[in-house]
Amino acid sequence: MAEAVLTLSSKNYGAWSLRGWLLAKFSGLEFTEKVLPPDDVDMRAEILLLSSSILVPSLLHNGIKVWDTLAIGEYLNEIKPKAGLLPTDIAARAHCRAICGEMHSGFSSMRSSMPLNIKAVFPKFKTWSRADADVKHIIGIWKDCLTRYGGPFLFGKKPGMADAMYAPVVSRFRTYDIPLDETCVAYCTTMWTLPVMQEWVKAAETEPDDFDELDAEF
Repeated sequence: MAEAVLTLSSKNYGAWSLRGWLLAKFSGLEFTEKVLPPDDVDMRAEILLLSSSILVPSLLHNGIKVWDTLAIGEYLNEIKPKAGLLPTDIAARAHCRAICGEMHSGFSSMRSSMPLNIKAVFPKFKTWSRADADVKHIIGIWKDCLTRYGGPFLFGKKPGMADAMYAPVVSRFRTYDIPLDETCVAYCTTMWTLPVMQEWVKAAETEPDDFDELDAEF
């Protein structure tokens, strides 16, 4: 029996839950999933961006409860250091933490106008100016990391914390048909075709459409 339990929200709409789940998968930690029902307060808070203090996802491991996705990532890096969630080089590690922090606390215009919706496709979606600025900044982050560390992931050969943090953006760019250059297309393809990412996507595709608020085309 797994010694860890990861509490999640919707797999189609839950961007933070996707991040936490990928972090656990990338770490190699064995865990079981607890998926909250659609009417759960914490679930709706995460999905509808209604709270600045979101308690989903949360990880319970050996009696220790960790919520907040960055905290989950840091905890997993401590108990599973060989997984390489964070780079071993101090400069690269600082860089990784910085861009993860940006994803954690920033890009609110993109997140609010382009909510995660894995099953949806909006061809030629028109981004508004503030969201467009967020998109351009993320593209700049990706290109810098891929050039600096050689790819195919943001910090080298293995997926890590930064890739988990930006994975929902990969899905958003697919859903909202965001134009990308060759470098970013390659990165998105690398992330999207990961077996663990496809496992999440397949689960999302079978999920009932319980959140009508997020099915509207903006």
